[in-house]
Amino acid sequence: MLELRGVQAGYGRIQALREVTLTVGGGEIVTLIGANGAGKSTTLMAVCGIVPAQAGEILFEGESLHGLSPEAIVRRGIVQVPEGRRIFPRLSVLENLELGAFLRRDAAGIRRDLDHVMELFPILADRRRQPGGTLSGGEQQMLAISRALMARPRLLLLDEPSLGLAPLVIRQIFAIIRRINAEGTTVFLVEQNANQALKLAHRGYVLENGRTVLADTAERLLDNEDVKRAYLGI
Repeated sequence: MLELRGVQAGYGRIQALREVTLTVGGGEIVTLIGANGAGKSTTLMAVCGIVPAQAGEILFEGESLHGLSPEAIVRRGIVQVPEGRRIFPRLSVLENLELGAFLRRDAAGIRRDLDHVMELFPILADRRRQPGGTLSGGEQQMLAISRALMARPRLLLLDEPSLGLAPLVIRQIFAIIRRINAEGTTVFLVEQNANQALKLAHRGYVLENGRTVLADTAERLLDNEDVKRAYLGI
């Protein structure tokens, strides 16, 4: 579904991605792990068109994303849940969700999807009229994921969904990600919590200094001695 071939990208003179090559197959959960500053978030930003690739190729279902605007990429079916949630704090939970469906025109489908995300996260139904900024960190993450789902993504990009959350909430979030995937959405996950990410994913890549240096099944990466020392604290 998604293929990156030798992607380079950065910010001005700062080269964040030097050689990123990876694939995400339809129906998979693929995780990208690495230290802070390795280029994980930039990889997602490059896929979304927010940080343009300076070299290499990014293909979605065999077609290049080069030169497409972020809006056009969303219309293709790629939607990101950004690091730090980035909800609209003064808008209600319901208004945040409706904005997720901004590009859609199927009113009946939007209503069904609203019901679905509130079934996934019942707390959002209870807080539907509450300003997003008054929610807890975990509730805001639930809202950010639900807002992305309202765009009906075929490929969901998740950037650090466990950041700053309590262990119990992290388990709940990851269980919902697994369910979202089981219901047919492909997931590309960037996560600092490598242990949790690899337990959730089918396959994984390790990113170091802007380069993909290791690729394997998630199970094998969990058993890899270098990964254990560098990212699992073992």
